[in-house]
Amino acid sequence: MATKPGLLTDWPWKPLGSFKYIVLAPWVLHSLYSLATKGKNELDYTYLLILPFLLSRALHNQIWISISRHRNAIGNNKIVDRAIEFEQVDRESNWDDQILLNGLLFYIFCSILPIASSLPAWRADGVVITALLHAGPVEYLYYWLHRALHHHYLYSRYHSHHHSSMVTEPITSVIHPFAEHIAYFLLFAIPLLGTVITGTASLSSQFGYITYIDFMNNMGHCNFEFIPKCLFSIFPPLKYFMYTPSYHSLHHTQFRTNYSLFMPLYDCIHGTTDRSSDALHASALERRRPESPDVVHLTHLTTPESIFHLRVGFASFASRPHDSRWSTWRMMWPVSSLGFFIYGSSTFLVETNLLGKRKLQTWTVPRYSVQYGLKWRTQAINTLIEEAILEADVRGCKVSEELNRSGQLFIERHPKLKTKIVDGSSLAVAIVLNNIPKGTTQVLFRGALSKLAFAIVSALSHRAIQIATLYESEKLKLSSTTEAEVVISKSYTQKVWIVGDRLSKDEQLMAPKGTLFIPFSHFPPKKARGDAFYCHTPSMIAPPSLHNLHSCENWLPRRVMSAARVAGILHAVEGWDVHECGESIFDVDKIWEAAIKHGFRSTTISK
Repeated sequence: MATKPGLLTDWPWKPLGSFKYIVLAPWVLHSLYSLATKGKNELDYTYLLILPFLLSRALHNQIWISISRHRNAIGNNKIVDRAIEFEQVDRESNWDDQILLNGLLFYIFCSILPIASSLPAWRADGVVITALLHAGPVEYLYYWLHRALHHHYLYSRYHSHHHSSMVTEPITSVIHPFAEHIAYFLLFAIPLLGTVITGTASLSSQFGYITYIDFMNNMGHCNFEFIPKCLFSIFPPLKYFMYTPSYHSLHHTQFRTNYSLFMPLYDCIHGTTDRSSDALHASALERRRPESPDVVHLTHLTTPESIFHLRVGFASFASRPHDSRWSTWRMMWPVSSLGFFIYGSSTFLVETNLLGKRKLQTWTVPRYSVQYGLKWRTQAINTLIEEAILEADVRGCKVSEELNRSGQLFIERHPKLKTKIVDGSSLAVAIVLNNIPKGTTQVLFRGALSKLAFAIVSALSHRAIQIATLYESEKLKLSSTTEAEVVISKSYTQKVWIVGDRLSKDEQLMAPKGTLFIPFSHFPPKKARGDAFYCHTPSMIAPPSLHNLHSCENWLPRRVMSAARVAGILHAVEGWDVHECGESIFDVDKIWEAAIKHGFRSTTISK
């Protein structure tokens, strides 16, 4: 939002929220009706192609978003080395509004202007006229409009909204108030209407021109440089007719230079070219992958829709906790499958964070949780994990992993491994223990038995807390493994339940009103009670000093990190040169004290 929002700041369909797309429904339905009822020679293909074109624009933008986020996480050729936070992601979440506006105006003009319909596929003269009208009137008028928008009156009411993003992403290019977009559309309509009026318009000139604008807008805001210097050496005049990402980046950091739309020619004419433009372009091209990270968090996809939660996917969706009730994302399984095949060959980098001078990275193994239970996939998955660990070892990183708890296997295979593998079990135990209300004397334990489960029961026993279970088999195994005294619950009066996988809805209904469910597994229990309280899976709130954190870990809230991820960070900052995987577990009290010392905090409890 601009610092002093002016007239027509909000989009007219803002009150509709996610239902804003219904504004196109009458025209879309009309085009489908025409397709079904008219003969081939009667169809207006200009009108019919508007919807596919709008969808292609959304896909075009999304591709730029994904490429930009991945490249910026790696760090190669990065221009502005600053963090992006949730505030910017929220501000830029309505990037598709401009596509909706353009679609609406296209439909209206096609309906009221007969000469704008039934256009031929190609006309060379129309393409030439479009290029000339853009290079002349559009670029020149935009330059002066842009300078006017930087006047304090218009800047504070409109353009400051766009400049709130110091670190630009491709979609930053279209984040403007509604009134500003109307002004831009009037400018870009000059070539579109010019060719229509002169009778030289074609599908290629109309759709091609908008695609050109999208491409140049996205390129100029991607925050990584890739336009080679040799391009301008071979053809020097090109530098006046095509800007670069670094050229426009200076406008966002310096504000009073580099005003041109896509052609720096007008900056040169009016003396507003930033003197450091060439130097920044050269330095960004020479910038290589930064030094190795201190910590690598190795994780994997959970459910098929979790692929949308990756930072390189849908930015606004990844910035919100995952909700399995969102059936919309389940219907997008073809996209999930496509993403799986794209990333399926090896572990890939999805996020880079900073904690002080410590660099943290998240690498994802492109396998879903269900695949870890398939024996015939074990070898392939272990190979992916092993390759990632060995790469981290070459870089000298700590590795926090929340995969298949088989870190011990890789330590045995590589006894000279310098990288330390941390699964976060000790911190998970500490989080569970500290979520139990003070004064609690008994808890009910229910869930799949694992290293973590046994460690929790053992810690509870040492704190003289009575442990009850629902089933005899659980009691026997817990008692024999941990030497703790475990009893069978008959009355279900315990108000604190420590739960893991396999907790059913019926079992939740056995608990008394006001029960506190504390999960210890990676997956949270499906909430079946409205009169009970549920903790998050073992996790902690990140300190303010942790930057560039703008995506959520699956179902965890914003700025909340899983125990495994936090544990890896703590081992690095404290300099603990030990493994924590297999059957080994770190000092629970020591790691909890370290977490609090470094600013991590307990999460809240929700109903």
